[in-house]
Amino acid sequence: MRLRLFSAVVAVAMSLIGSAQAERLTDQPLVDAAWLKSKVGNESLVVIDVRDIEKGKPDPYKAGHVPGAVNAPYSTAGWRATVNGVPGMLPPVEQIEATIAGLGVDNDSHVVIVAAGTDSSEFGAATRVYWTFKVLGHDAVSILDGGWRAWQAAGGEATDASATPAKSDFKAHLRPEMIPGVADVEKALANGTTLVDGRPAAQYRGEAKSPVVRAAGTIPGAVNIENDKFYDKPNASFVSRETVASLAKDAGLADNEEAIAFCNTGHWASIAWFGLSEVQGNKNVKMYDGSMAEWAADPARPVK
Repeated sequence: MRLRLFSAVVAVAMSLIGSAQAERLTDQPLVDAAWLKSKVGNESLVVIDVRDIEKGKPDPYKAGHVPGAVNAPYSTAGWRATVNGVPGMLPPVEQIEATIAGLGVDNDSHVVIVAAGTDSSEFGAATRVYWTFKVLGHDAVSILDGGWRAWQAAGGEATDASATPAKSDFKAHLRPEMIPGVADVEKALANGTTLVDGRPAAQYRGEAKSPVVRAAGTIPGAVNIENDKFYDKPNASFVSRETVASLAKDAGLADNEEAIAFCNTGHWASIAWFGLSEVQGNKNVKMYDGSMAEWAADPARPVK
C-alpha cells in the first residue's frame, strides 16, 4: 500500500514537472518565424506586439499582426515609467505586474515579443521588454528574431482582428541583483568592473547629448559598443553569438567577465545586455536601468 502511494506521489510530481517544462516552449532567447508559425494557437503561448505608432502613419497593429498577438506598444502600454525624476525606468512592481496580467500573461505563459525589426533602436523595444520579464523572474520569454519584418518575409499569416485577452494573474519574483543602481556603479568604478556604454560613439565621446541627460560624456573608464553593432538591419536579424563575442573581445571584455551596460535611459543598453548576456551567454553582465539620465543628474558624479 505504501509503495503504491509513493509511486502515485512520484507520478504526480513527474507529471507536474513535465507540465512545467511543456509550458516553457523553448529555452532560446531568439526564435525565428518558422518556430513561431508552428506554435501559433498553443495555449501556453502569449505573443506581445510592442510596435509603436509612428507619427503620421497608421497603427501597425491594426494594419496587421501575428494571429492572436496582443497589442502593447512600447511607448504607451506602461513598460517604463518616470521614477524619482528619472525617465524610462522599470515601473514599480505592482504596476508592471498589473500591466502584464492585463495582457493575459500568467506565470505559466511562454511570452514571445514582436517588434517591427526595422533597425537596432526600434528592436530595442523587444530587448527592453525581454529584460523586464527576466528581472521579474519570468524566464519563459523569447523575442521573434527580426520582428514583424522577418515574419512578413517568411510569409507569416497576418490578421487585423484585435485580441482581447482576459486579465490573468501574473506575480513577479523580482531579481534585484539584475538591477544595479548608483551605488553599484560607484562600486564598479572603484573595483574596475567594466562599464559598457551602448550609445552611439558621438554620445560616448561627448560630441552629442540626449536631452534627458544633464551633461555630455560618459562614465569614466567605460568602453563603447554601439547598440547598432548588435543588429543586422539589412537582414532584419540579431547578430550571431560569434559576432557578439567578437564585439566583446574588441572592447576588451573577457569571457564571463563582470560588466554593467548602460546608455541614456536603459533602452540602447538593453540591446547590449541582451547580446552579451542572452546571445553570447555571459550571465555576469547586468544593465543599469537609470543609466546616464540618473548618473549625470548629480554634478558630484564623474562624467568624462
